[in-house]
Order: sequence, then C-alpha cells, then structure tokens
Amino acid sequence: MRYSLVEVPVRTRALMLALPLLGLPAPASTQVVPVKTVPVAAGDQFLLFPSTSMSMGGVSLALVDTLGDPFVNPGTGGRLDGSFFFGAPTFYHVSDGNGSGRTLPVGTIFRSGDWFGGGGVSLQEVEGARREQWLLTPGSWGNPPQSLSERSARNLYAFGILGHRFADARLSVGISGLWGDLGAMDGVDLLYAMSQEIHQSGTLSDLRVGVLKEWEGERSLELLLLRSKLRMTHDVTYADMVWTPGTPDTGPLPLWMARAEKNLDHTDTWGAHLVYRRPLGRPGWKIGWSLTGNWKDHPKIPNYEIQNIPRDPGNTRAYGLGVGLSKVEGPTRLAVEMALEPIRSETWADAAADTVSVTGEIIGSGEKTVENDFRFTNLLVRAGGSWEYHRATLRGGIQVRSIAYDLEQFNKVEAVRRNQDESWMEWSPSVGISLDLGGAVLQYAGRVTTGTGRPGVQWTAERAAMLDQAAAADFILAPTGPLTLQDARVTTHQLSVAIPVR
Repeated sequence: MRYSLVEVPVRTRALMLALPLLGLPAPASTQVVPVKTVPVAAGDQFLLFPSTSMSMGGVSLALVDTLGDPFVNPGTGGRLDGSFFFGAPTFYHVSDGNGSGRTLPVGTIFRSGDWFGGGGVSLQEVEGARREQWLLTPGSWGNPPQSLSERSARNLYAFGILGHRFADARLSVGISGLWGDLGAMDGVDLLYAMSQEIHQSGTLSDLRVGVLKEWEGERSLELLLLRSKLRMTHDVTYADMVWTPGTPDTGPLPLWMARAEKNLDHTDTWGAHLVYRRPLGRPGWKIGWSLTGNWKDHPKIPNYEIQNIPRDPGNTRAYGLGVGLSKVEGPTRLAVEMALEPIRSETWADAAADTVSVTGEIIGSGEKTVENDFRFTNLLVRAGGSWEYHRATLRGGIQVRSIAYDLEQFNKVEAVRRNQDESWMEWSPSVGISLDLGGAVLQYAGRVTTGTGRPGVQWTAERAAMLDQAAAADFILAPTGPLTLQDARVTTHQLSVAIPVR
C-alpha cells in the first residue's frame, strides 16, 4: 500500500534536489562540475558533438582538441584552419533494461577571414527503463505493456556559434548557444519507479561566451563564462490501493484508484572556467592548469517518490582545481591529469502550515522543517594517448572519478540530527580510431562506465511500511539510510565524420 504525504512519518522522508548534468556539449569538458549523491548509471544524453579526446579518457587540460573544443568554449574556434561539415551518430545503452538513447547530430563550422561560426541540429530518441505497471480498472489485475509515449520520447537540439579572431593581438572571442526541446530526461522515470505513467516536457538553454588568448612559445589562456537554464514538467500518474466496504460475504475489497501529480524541475546555473597551458623546459612536454566554479540555484524541485515532501528550493556551490601534463613525440601523444572538486550543497523543506515539533516548538508556515548539508570531496583522474600510423590514428584512455560526501541532516519536527558518509568510484575506459580518407575524416569512439547502477537504501524496520525506493539518475538526494546498488553498465558508441570544405 502506498502512503500519502500526510500518512508517511516525517522520519521516513528524504529530501531530493534535482541536478541534471546540463551544459555538457562535449565529453571532455570540465567546465561543469557534476554533483551526485548516488552511483547512478546515467546515459550520455548530452553527447551531441564529435571529439577526439573522448576516446582518450577525456584528457583536456594539457592537450588541445581542435575538433571538440569549439563546442565547449566558442573562443577556441579561433584555432580553426578551415571549414567543415560534421555528423556524429551516437548510441548509448544502460544494461539490465535501464534505458538507452540514439542521437543524430549534423552541422557545420566555417572560417572566413577573421570570422568563424556555424551551427547544427540534433534529433534524439530516449528510451526509458522497464517499469512495472498495473491495470487501474476496478476488479482487474495485471501488468500491461507500456504505451509508445512511455517507452520512447523525442528531443530536439539546436546549436549556433559565432566568433572573431583579432590576428594582431592573437586573441579570439566567441559566443555560442544551445537550445533543447525536451520530451524526456534520461533517468527521470527511475525516480518515479512506482508510477503508472510519466509524461515529461520542457526546455533547456545554454549560453556561452569564450575567450582565447595566445602568446609566443605555445602559451595560451582560455576563459569561459556560461549560463544555463532547465525548465521541465513531470506529469505523473500513480495507482493507489484503497479498501472498499464490500459485502457481508466478501468483506473489505481492494480497489485501485488513479492519482495524478504535476511536478516542476527548475535549475539555473552560472559557471566560469579558466585553463592555462604552457610548455615545460623539455621538448614536447606541456603543462595545463584549470580553475572552475559553478553556482546552481534550484527554485523548483520535483516531489519524487523517495521523499514525499513538498517541492522546496536549494543551492549548490561546486568548484574544481585541475592540473595536467602531456608529451608529444613524433606520432605519439600522451596525457594525464587530475582535478580536485570540493562541493557544498544545501537543501531544505518548508512547512506548508504552522507545525508543532516534538519539543513543543511552533514552526511557522514557510520556515524550514528539514535541513540537509552536503560536503563533497571528489577526485577526477584521466589518462590517455594516441598513436598515428599512416592514415590511421589509434586512441585509448581511462577516466576514474572518486566521489565521497558527508551529509548532515537536521529534522526540526522530530528534533533529530543524523550524519551519513558515502563514497564510491566510477571507471570509464575508452578506445577509438580515426581514418583520414583524403576527402573526409572518419572517427569511432567508444567507452564503458562501471561502478554505477540502480541505487536504493537499505530496508529498515522504520521504513517497512514503504514500498520499494526509486532509483535516481544524475540527481543529488538525501538518502534515508545506507546506499545499496544494483550494478549496471553504460556503453556508448559514437561514429563521427568531418568533411573539410576546400
């Protein structure tokens, strides 16, 4: 039996904060620091553009990616030598039926004198995870197939870039924008795992201003400022079981009743990213440093199953400090980098009406009833290399992300404080190959992410009245107990082609 908001005891509630990983137009980018409190197997929904560094573990601090960098920082378009058309079909799959996606991006980047620019569109299909459903007609019981709109959703993205290179000053300035019409966000269906229907709709926008300054001696400085917005609506239908009086012969009888909810998911992000590269004393060696800051506000947070509390705001402050080394010698390129990511996130619940705590204190309407304070110390390590042989280039690499956080929660209604520590590691090996066919460059990149899955929390007597907890994808939440994990792998393939305009 599902409990309503009023029926679920406050001690069993948990606060969730939606933090989708938006603003990630290239897989090697580090300008947006991801925030996760559960080891979720998230798909590559926002892998929309080609990149050579993806198959090298995503190394980006001490090596330049002339193919993918303009999609991350529009100012780096000043490095382009010419124009080209591109296409980058991408496929990802989460094991155990936890979702998949297919994306077809096409577009062009041009260079004309000191001006550069371009644009593209991406058509995407996102398939949700398999979920159990039950017939809602009185007296019926069964597990009907999901409707077409439930199984598959369409997303449409549009991208544009424009910039200018001031040759005398060796300075490039660019601006880019990404807009998306979303029919689904990957993983959201897992957050409403006990629902009967989920219909998502919304938009995202990402605006970037980038600057590239170069000096003699292969020294360079990149600056990026970004602003992104997410506006999503989740129309969710649940099946609640109620008991009818029945007859003297049968006694009380169960009846399934439909209940509809409308949840809003709004997130606003400001970001700044700085990268400085310079050669070391020995030939072929280069070093790079990066500094990143993200400031996220969450005016609307969905009321997911696992929390059963009103939608209340939160904020996140995430930072990153990275350093990388690279070595280029003949046909070989090698790179390694590391980044420290301290993050602070605060979420809370507001009282819908005056509430009396167990100590007799009156909590006024609008005042905080639950406070969550997350403190992260994350570490990211990447290593990769490439080797050229005639017209072919072989690439390989690995990315390892270590996530560790401490949660301090204060429940003013129950007058209870608790602490919870969680940590895990995510491993992403990658491989790739590119072929120079003379009139075009064909490239394949693939990677597998392990150490993630469908998380939940341990079952306790306190939670015995609740049904199975929903899993989360690309979200931060305050779990009600120690995390558990059902392993899952994310496998991604991208086949891209770049055709120079001669």
